[in-house]
Amino acid sequence: MTERDISTVVAAMDARLARMPPARRAQRTFLETYRRTTLAVGAAIEEGRFEDPEWVERWDVVFADLYLAALELDLVGSTTEVPRPWRLAFDAPASLPALRHVLLGINAHINYDLPQALLAVISDAEFADPLVMARRARDHERIDGILSGRVAAEDGALGGPRSLLDRVLQPLNRRGSRRFLREARQKVWHNTMELQHARVTGQEAYAARLAELEVLSAARIADLLAPGQVLLRLAVAGFGVTLPPP
Repeated sequence: MTERDISTVVAAMDARLARMPPARRAQRTFLETYRRTTLAVGAAIEEGRFEDPEWVERWDVVFADLYLAALELDLVGSTTEVPRPWRLAFDAPASLPALRHVLLGINAHINYDLPQALLAVISDAEFADPLVMARRARDHERIDGILSGRVAAEDGALGGPRSLLDRVLQPLNRRGSRRFLREARQKVWHNTMELQHARVTGQEAYAARLAELEVLSAARIADLLAPGQVLLRLAVAGFGVTLPPP
């Protein structure tokens, strides 16, 4: 068990939910979704579904902290310090459907935060050990199963009025969600490796590559806000971002 575990992360999420004013309904939607996912990861750890459960829990805590730190900065008004993908997500019109707000949050958290979280819990020595990295990669992939298992439940939780077309397309949308989440996490692994190459080169090289990732993640916002069936579009075009060679 880590010093800070998933239960402390959930408690921090609850504290922020309690502080959120009514005008923050959009941000509340993502936080509630993320809270349920965090509980699902915690249950999977307890069920022994990972090869290295202690590492997964440590990783999940670091990962959640990146989002909670961005949210806290936004809540207290320090918006200039919020990373651009999160700032765009937090500033999106409240009138958007709940699904769009969740996707904006997923973009910032998976495309931008997740590679940083992986770097924080994988040392240079571990990156150089093929056996350790293979184990880390398998546990990274196991998260896909948890997320895929949450798609139908989260679709129901978001609720809201739906058109006849939305109801007809619902099964396709759910399959599309599973596909783009898997695709995005595969690209996250690639981006983590690119950031690691930069990290061993030096702080300046790492900062430059992280800035590239921030720009790429922020640019995905336009696709997420475009009209039409967003989940089907993402299933075809992809959700993740890919750092090019340096």
